[in-house]
Amino acid sequence: HMSAPENTRPQPDRELLDIADYCVGFKPSRQALAAASTSVMDTLACALDALDFPECTKLLGPVVRGTIVPHGACVPGTAYELDPAKAAFDFGAMIRWLDLNDTFTAAQGSHPSDNLAGILMLGDHLSRSRSARGEGLLTMGDVLESLVKAYEIQGCIAIENDFQQCAIDHPTLTRVAGSAVLTRMLGGTREEIVNAVSNAWVDCSLAVVRHAPNTGWRKSWAAADASFNAVRLALMARAGEMGYPSVLTAKRYGFYEARFGGKPFRFQRPY
Repeated sequence: HMSAPENTRPQPDRELLDIADYCVGFKPSRQALAAASTSVMDTLACALDALDFPECTKLLGPVVRGTIVPHGACVPGTAYELDPAKAAFDFGAMIRWLDLNDTFTAAQGSHPSDNLAGILMLGDHLSRSRSARGEGLLTMGDVLESLVKAYEIQGCIAIENDFQQCAIDHPTLTRVAGSAVLTRMLGGTREEIVNAVSNAWVDCSLAVVRHAPNTGWRKSWAAADASFNAVRLALMARAGEMGYPSVLTAKRYGFYEARFGGKPFRFQRPY
């Protein structure tokens, strides 16, 4: 006689709750907001520089040519006004194309300014939508606050945890951080943030595109793809889409056992 598998929905993993609590409860300092402002200027400059390269610009624009999106997000330096997910992809590809945007070096190196793609494009779309309804607009202060939080989430996970060692591409961090802060920008609850972040952990792409003999342009749009998915997951979470509470800790099929050598994440500090 085999016992039935355990099928009681667990409480969400602590790691998911910590991210959600931080997103909902934390107010960045003026010093942090000033640093984020510098980051925005630097990241925009990196993105605009990429517009000189047809390998990048060929990827930009609506998925279907000629598509018009009401109150779409305007991709900086272009005439495109797109849905916020594709706009995040386009701006993200521009940011990352020349490999000049800021780097955070830790157990896992990554580029936390990649998160500006989703934050600025969703913020632009939300402001245009609110304006059309006669409601108050988002401010750059809202953008900066979300960017500070995205840096913190991505950075705290990266400090002690090497994803490259498990052949996982680092834009996973951008997808996780982005899905959290973008859900919050959309007015998401703690539970909705947990749902979005749990979905973000399900997807892990291969780091093969960064290494010889397969190095290629995808390494310049991989983070853009992560931002595209982060916007989509945030919108889905706000629409009531469910999450996966033990996505990290589930036996055999969870992230830790299936992808991370069975080890839980280590953290040097709280968010």
